[in-house]
Amino acid sequence: MPQQDDIEIYGKRRAMYIIITLIFLLYLGRLYQLQLIYRDEYGKKSEENSIRTIPREPVRGTIFDRNGTLVVDNRPAFSVTIMPFEFDRKNINYLAQLLSLDPEFVSDRLKKGETYSRFAPIKIKRDIDFKTLAALEENRGRLPGVDYQVESKRFYTTNAHASHVLGYTKEISEAQIKILGEDYAPGDVVGSSGLEADYETTLRGRKGAELTVVNVRGQVIGRFEGGKSDVQAVQGDNLLLSMDFGLQAFAESLMTGRRGAVVAVDPNDGGVLALVSMPDYDLSLFSGVTTPELWRSLNEDEASPLFNRATLTRYPPGSTFKMVLAVAALESGTITPSWRVTCTGAFRYGNKVFKDLHVHGSVDLIEAIQRSCNVYFYQLMLKTGLDPWSHYGAEFGFGRLTGIDIFEENPGILPTQAYMDRRYGKSGWTRGFLPSFGIGQGDVGVTPLQMALYAAALATKGEYNEPHVVHAVVRSNPHSTDTVAPSLRMINVSDATWSAVREGMRRVVEEPGGTGGMARVKGIQSGGKTGTAQNPHGPDHAWYIGFAPFDHPKIAIAVLVENAGFGGSVAAPIAGQCIERYLYGRLIRYDGVPQPATRAAHQPPLHAGMVP
Repeated sequence: MPQQDDIEIYGKRRAMYIIITLIFLLYLGRLYQLQLIYRDEYGKKSEENSIRTIPREPVRGTIFDRNGTLVVDNRPAFSVTIMPFEFDRKNINYLAQLLSLDPEFVSDRLKKGETYSRFAPIKIKRDIDFKTLAALEENRGRLPGVDYQVESKRFYTTNAHASHVLGYTKEISEAQIKILGEDYAPGDVVGSSGLEADYETTLRGRKGAELTVVNVRGQVIGRFEGGKSDVQAVQGDNLLLSMDFGLQAFAESLMTGRRGAVVAVDPNDGGVLALVSMPDYDLSLFSGVTTPELWRSLNEDEASPLFNRATLTRYPPGSTFKMVLAVAALESGTITPSWRVTCTGAFRYGNKVFKDLHVHGSVDLIEAIQRSCNVYFYQLMLKTGLDPWSHYGAEFGFGRLTGIDIFEENPGILPTQAYMDRRYGKSGWTRGFLPSFGIGQGDVGVTPLQMALYAAALATKGEYNEPHVVHAVVRSNPHSTDTVAPSLRMINVSDATWSAVREGMRRVVEEPGGTGGMARVKGIQSGGKTGTAQNPHGPDHAWYIGFAPFDHPKIAIAVLVENAGFGGSVAAPIAGQCIERYLYGRLIRYDGVPQPATRAAHQPPLHAGMVP
């Protein structure tokens, strides 16, 4: 019996080995068949389906003004893309013809994109029209790897341009990709000027990714895993500005056909109410695709519409600078407000004669500000000296950057002892330079933004707030609001000095003989100062700075009109109308009894609809 059992066990094992061997041979044969005999046929079928990662651009954050008015929105746009590893280069000419592009341009885009990644879509043309989109759909089978993405482009909702404040977006450059990092890719849109650039990381949001199953012809079969593996794009955060776009549009209309700038600020917190640079340009020209011809025409325009005259210039301020000298003279104890000078219409120092526009007779400090007596300030500058004057000039923010959040500004020039030695050599300049400094001429150079902040500091008796255009950032995820905290420093000046200087400014506007009477607003007392700045390159520049209401200021303003002549007749009326428009909400000079508009001093309204 034991021998019989051994024979049966042996037979069973042999049968099992034979079966296993047959199964192995069967699988080996099938493997040989798939890998070698049917390689071409099944290889093509295995490539029929693939997973494509399609980046999803986030919706860029929107922008609102201080009253909750939507200023910058988004509209849908279509961009053509090519997946390099799927695209057959034999189709370049045909694709270029469909898109009205140069084949060399398409080829160059492909080469640059492939150096970044062969498996990431490359944007070939942005903001195509519906006719082009339909043509692509009709030819999808002939153009594997070619697709389109739905993106957004900027849409501007108000009559105000505010182009130098808001800024524009454009396609990212290779240099910018290296700076901004791996979150950006060729074809992405990035903020390039103004708030769009300075708040790029805030406005942009975060990219998402959609995984789709496509066949070898690039046709989408469906979502990979039903979309469970997709990464949702996160929309950008919204900006709430301190600006009043009603005032902005009104100020722009007053400057139409002129060259210059208007800057208005809230003297209580430094919030910019309006910032106008003229000539300007239409931002909608940059919201889609900006042609090289358009870009060239804007850059070559002799009026320089791309140049921000409100923050990048270096103009002589003329007589608007006289209050700096007045403060320096009073605070240094050089004079009292009663110190008098007899103006005969000119002042001789050495062999040079410094002229005045009028013969003012005997004037004290307050009268000299009111009537803008140059002779008074020529002599006062010589009496005070360079160091006290430059010290208080720096206290008012001249010769340095203001820190405004629109990406670009010029510090201007405030002559000091060190500056003069460096510029002219220690033995190359004399006290003969000083009289011109006293009336804001010579080497003095300022921006209209600096002048508006100077007016605000005079309005508030020494509160100097760092300017800001953005009042708050409204976060989209999670929903919250981060308010900009005003940066404040005090200019240490006595009450007696403020009273004297401000009284002179009040008389400029409100009293007979003042040079700024054309800035007067019915029912509201204000203070100001006119300036007519000599310009070595042409006619004089017209200046006006001011604030209102006089005792409880809500707006400070600076107006510059290039080559326009007298500040009192050209710049002052523009400032007066802007003040009236802001405080009353409209022009009331043609109405009956004025009724000032009620305005929140610091907190603009946050509307529920501001965050989608």
